[in-house]
Amino acid sequence: MSPIYQRLKTQPDVKEVFEKRSLIVRALREWFWDNSFIETETPLLVNLPSMEPYLDPFKTELKTESGKSYPAYLITSPEFAMKQLLAGGMERIFQITRSFRNCETLSKAHNPEFTILEWYRAYSDYEAIMRDTEEICAHACQTVNGSTILSYQGQTIDLTPPWERISFADALKRYAKLDYDQIDTKEKLIPIMQERGYSHSESDDWDSLILQVFINEVEQHLGQKKPTILCDYPASQAALATISPNDPRFAQRFEAYIAGVELCNAFDELTNWQEQQSRLEEDRALRIKLGKDDYGLDLSFIEALRFGMPKSGGNALGVDRLCMILLDKTALRDVIYIPWTEMFL
Repeated sequence: MSPIYQRLKTQPDVKEVFEKRSLIVRALREWFWDNSFIETETPLLVNLPSMEPYLDPFKTELKTESGKSYPAYLITSPEFAMKQLLAGGMERIFQITRSFRNCETLSKAHNPEFTILEWYRAYSDYEAIMRDTEEICAHACQTVNGSTILSYQGQTIDLTPPWERISFADALKRYAKLDYDQIDTKEKLIPIMQERGYSHSESDDWDSLILQVFINEVEQHLGQKKPTILCDYPASQAALATISPNDPRFAQRFEAYIAGVELCNAFDELTNWQEQQSRLEEDRALRIKLGKDDYGLDLSFIEALRFGMPKSGGNALGVDRLCMILLDKTALRDVIYIPWTEMFL
C-alpha cells in the first residue's frame, strides 16, 4: 500500500471514502445529540487495564518531572470509566474514542488502534440498547447512502429496523445443527467436534471449543439479508452482563452482525459489585493460567458499583467496521487513514 499522501493525490476514491467516513461519524453523533445523550471524554491513559482474559493492553510508563514513574496502559475500551459516570448520576452518555488492543489477530477486520462508539442508558436494559443499535446503524446508512438498504459486496442487506433476533442456542441449532442441551459440557462437545474434524487440547475449556464451532459454522450466516442480533449468550461468556432471570444458563448479552461481521458487544449491565468482583477475580485467575500479565483488580471500578450504579444497558460498537460495511469495503485498512501496516510493515 502506498503512503496516504500519494493515495489521496492519485486515487480520487480514497478521498471520497474518508469524506463519507466523516459523514458517518457525524451521523452517529447527531443521533445521540438528538436523543438527549451527553458526549463524554474519559482517559485513554489509565493506571490499570480491563481484566478480560483474552485481551492484551499496550503498556507504557507515566513519568513525573521529578523522575517518579508509574505503570500505565492504553485503554482497550472506555467501559470502566464510563460506568463511574453512571454511578455518579449521569443517565444517558456516549463516547466516540480510540481504543487499543495488542496481540490481536492480524486480519482484515482488526487494527490494533481503532475507533469505538460506546454508550449507556441508565434505568434501562439491553432490549433498549438493541433498539438503539438498529436505529443508529440505519440512520448512518441513510445519511451516507441515501437509503437504509445497503449493497455490500453484491448482496442487498436491509438495515431498516427491526432486525432479526436469534439466541445463541437457536443459532447453533439452525446453522450448526447442534442442540444446546446436548453440547453444554466439554465432555459432551468433544466427541462431536472430533467427528467434525476439529482439533482440541486438554487445556481447552468449553468456551474456547464452542467458539471454534461458532466461527466456522455459524458466524458467516449472520446478518445476510437483515442484520442479526445474536442474543442470550452462555452464562460462562457473560463478561460484565447480568444472568437471565428466566434461564440462568444464559446471560443478557448480545452482539450485532452485518454480512457475517461482528459490529458490537452489548450488555444488560451487571451492577452487583460483589458478583462483579467475583467475576473479575475469575478473569484474573484465568489470565494467570494463560500465562498473561496479572494487573490486579481495578478497585475504583468496584467502588463505583458499590457506591450505586443504576440498572443500565450499554454497548460498544466498532466504528471502523461499521464504516467498512456501509462503504462496501472488505478490509478496515480501506477506511482507516493510516493503518498500522503502513507504519510497521
